[in-house]
Amino acid sequence: MNDVRPIDELLHDIRLAIEQLDISAQEKELESLTADMQAPDFWNDQANAQNVSKKAAKLEKRVTFWRALEHDAKDVKELAELDDTSLDGDIHTQHVGVQQRYEKARRELQFSGPYDDNDVVLSIFAGAGGTDAQDWAEMLLRMYTRWSEQEDLKVEIIDSSAGDEAGIKSATIALSGGSFVYGRLKGENGVHRLVRLSPFNADNLRQTSFARVEIMPKIDSPNEVEIDESELKIDVYRSGGKGGQSVNTTDSAVRITHLPTGIVVAIQNERSQLQNKETAMTILRSRLAQLQLEQHKDKISELKGPNEQAAWGNQIRNYVLHPYTMVKDTRTKAETTDAAAVLDGDISVFIDAFLESQLTA
Repeated sequence: MNDVRPIDELLHDIRLAIEQLDISAQEKELESLTADMQAPDFWNDQANAQNVSKKAAKLEKRVTFWRALEHDAKDVKELAELDDTSLDGDIHTQHVGVQQRYEKARRELQFSGPYDDNDVVLSIFAGAGGTDAQDWAEMLLRMYTRWSEQEDLKVEIIDSSAGDEAGIKSATIALSGGSFVYGRLKGENGVHRLVRLSPFNADNLRQTSFARVEIMPKIDSPNEVEIDESELKIDVYRSGGKGGQSVNTTDSAVRITHLPTGIVVAIQNERSQLQNKETAMTILRSRLAQLQLEQHKDKISELKGPNEQAAWGNQIRNYVLHPYTMVKDTRTKAETTDAAAVLDGDISVFIDAFLESQLTA
């Protein structure tokens, strides 16, 4: 690294980052969570215990990293002040190492939203375009799954509805296991447009298809987004199936309607009605949290239902496969001609461009 910054300047920026990230408050929160985890009845509530443990692990990793970085920068500064030329090589190596670690971690400063460090609930809905749109929705599902695998995230399929001839009508997955998953993916929220030669018509004509992607912060705790039970309509019904022994013969599927916004969440993947209800409530809280961010409302009761259509004029990104190849974001103008790589999960150019645009907005 030729451009090594003065250690005083680097230490100042590291301390500024620690202040911006409020590491002191996170240390206190970690102490509180650690005390909770040591309670003899901690594991009586398995779901809560897992959430607390996961949160504590994230906090410990972040706090340890930034405090170690600050400590190492102070060491470099103190060694440099000794004015011992025999240490110049070692000091330079440590100095470069501190700077590289800081530059790599600096992106954390881009994530200041209330849910940026949450896991993600990602939903995809086929829009205008018939069978082509349903196939496009499945292509997007594969794209985000591949990206998640490259990022070492855990992918869990929550719900999926198969298309009439091909693809999917809709799908919902949960992405977890990394830092700032929602913060990194939130710019993917919106309508995605595909232009290609259709494999589903005899004339192989050019077809335009749309699909809507919802990126929501996963809200596991009811305390994070409080919902008035009187504003919910809850229906139970028999889960659908393709026949055979796997058909569910009990009313285990759950449909929850949030009356003020009209949001409907239906889950039937689990055998247990209770599990399906818990999953549906998690997704409902996540959707309401996303709406709050979009509409800048403090109260759930003030929210309006989502009304964006997956059709012309609403797209955030165009994926053109014919007559040329180009993927271009309509907001940041980021683009690439390697559409195949994008559809295989390489969406970093668009994620990075969106984050940069938010910093300069």
